[in-house]
Amino acid sequence: MAAELPDAEHGGPIASINVTPFVDVVLVLLVIFMVTAPMLMKDVLGIRLPKSVSADAQKPTTFGVAVNRAGQILLDGIPVDQEGLTRRAKDTLALDPEVQAVIAADGDARHEDVVRAIDWVQQAGMKRFGLQIQRER
Repeated sequence: MAAELPDAEHGGPIASINVTPFVDVVLVLLVIFMVTAPMLMKDVLGIRLPKSVSADAQKPTTFGVAVNRAGQILLDGIPVDQEGLTRRAKDTLALDPEVQAVIAADGDARHEDVVRAIDWVQQAGMKRFGLQIQRER
């Protein structure tokens, strides 16, 4: 017969599990996914960024908008209309007045669709915006 460790209160076996290491591992994985998800998003959406030698490395607080090849304007990977985009832009602007809109447009997107996305963001009150590009190697 195997000896069991007694429980301090009742004299029975210890039946508790320490979940602290498990929670630590889960939190580390969560941080890793939060950091890598935005980088993977442009690949999932099928957006091929144009390249530029003089890409700026500065990264202020951003409000990301994507324009795909078909002309759809996407916010967080979901197609939006003018009302949805301006509402979310106004909410973001209320939280951070220094926010900058970043338009990630596919290299084959029509100029008109990109201008429409910029116009919608400016109508919401965001005066600072930029176009996301990929540095040429």
